Amino acid sequence: MKTSSTRPRYRPYTPDNFHTLPQLDKISPKRIEDMKLTFRVLPFRVSNYVVDELIDWDRVPEDPVFQLTFPQPEMIPRVDFCRLRTFVRAGNERAASDIVRRIHRGMNPHPAGQMDLNVPFLGSEVLTGMQHKYDETVLFFPTQGQTCHSYCTYCFRWPQFVGLDTAFRFACSDETLLPRYITEHPEVTDVLFTGGDPLVMHAKLLRKYLSPLLEKKPGNLHSIRFGTKSLAYWPYRFTEDKDADDIIRLFEEITEAGYHLSVMAHFSHDRELSTPAVEKAMARIRSTGAQIRCQAPLIRHVNDDPGVWSAMWKRQVALGAVPYYMFMERDTGPRGYFNVPLVEAHRIFTEAYRNVSGLCRTVRGPSMSAGPGKILMDGVAEVGGEQVILLKFIQARNPDWVNRIFFAAHNPKAHWIDDLKPAFGKQQFFYEAEYIRIQENIRRRREGFAAA
Repeated sequence: MKTSSTRPRYRPYTPDNFHTLPQLDKISPKRIEDMKLTFRVLPFRVSNYVVDELIDWDRVPEDPVFQLTFPQPEMIPRVDFCRLRTFVRAGNERAASDIVRRIHRGMNPHPAGQMDLNVPFLGSEVLTGMQHKYDETVLFFPTQGQTCHSYCTYCFRWPQFVGLDTAFRFACSDETLLPRYITEHPEVTDVLFTGGDPLVMHAKLLRKYLSPLLEKKPGNLHSIRFGTKSLAYWPYRFTEDKDADDIIRLFEEITEAGYHLSVMAHFSHDRELSTPAVEKAMARIRSTGAQIRCQAPLIRHVNDDPGVWSAMWKRQVALGAVPYYMFMERDTGPRGYFNVPLVEAHRIFTEAYRNVSGLCRTVRGPSMSAGPGKILMDGVAEVGGEQVILLKFIQARNPDWVNRIFFAAHNPKAHWIDDLKPAFGKQQFFYEAEYIRIQENIRRRREGFAAA
């Protein structure tokens, strides 16, 4: 452990101090001007660790970690970007703000029914700081964890960070709600603390939300998870921050209480696993009895290369972690810049999968976190003389759908389940009629509570 005088100090770069970045001389003045305009639309925050340790500034702007953390002008539709630039140069801030709001609304702020289908109830109370989509798992959004050490440019939680009205935010400050909800829902076995990033929180605040669970010990709760990018963006959180020892002790208390603790680490590129700092942090987390599981979306300009994925999975296993998911980029935010067609995604996954040992093959993907559930793109085949895409639910709103294989007509340009049509001339996928009924029932219940 370094002494306090040499302890690494976290410093974020944001639109307010972007101009102080020492490496800006690597970027053309025109590019800098355009990036500042982009910051008006997309969230920007990057740690000094990412800037100094992970980005290859000689490869900017093509460098994958730069693409991952610095919003690029090309992420905004060209027509909108040009109009925004015109208004800003003219000093017309009102018109510029109107353009930004219109862009936001067109970026599908909450995909897969997050706002209207996933928010649960406790009695007649709507729990806007929680989500409960799948029977076994509840997501909890602690208010103080709704930020990150750095923002990923692909993040589907971007509405949390751009100042949209509170109707677009998930956050809860009542630590009593979670144990009460879990107790009243015996089907729940797992809770996932998410955000933002709950591990940006001070250990005392995090303990505030964990203590009621550790004290009450709902009998149906078996696992506690933290969704975090901290290992990639500020690994000193677990080794040298002032409260790093307190975080580690809290992890120990969770496992000593008999819970399985999983740190759901988001690693988007193998370079994020390349520093001594992340290696030390992962070892320290694992020493508490916690398991580290690794996941990321497949992202154009960042990791659309099977070599990146195979290297990443191998490194994860070498550090004692478990490769868990390759996700498809969600249909939100600047998805047109990032998304990869499903057929191409399966090729990338398969080529990477072929080049790793069985220890890495715990990973699943490519997976779409869509409204009905997590849908695996499982390949392309010829069935009954027709070329089809094989799909399978690996999680679903209705548990009866899980592991159910179904077929879509072959479409090499499709990026998402909504781009696909059923194979063999069918009018609907097998789950669609029931999914419509599920949506209607949930919305009817919400409307009933609102009217009351």
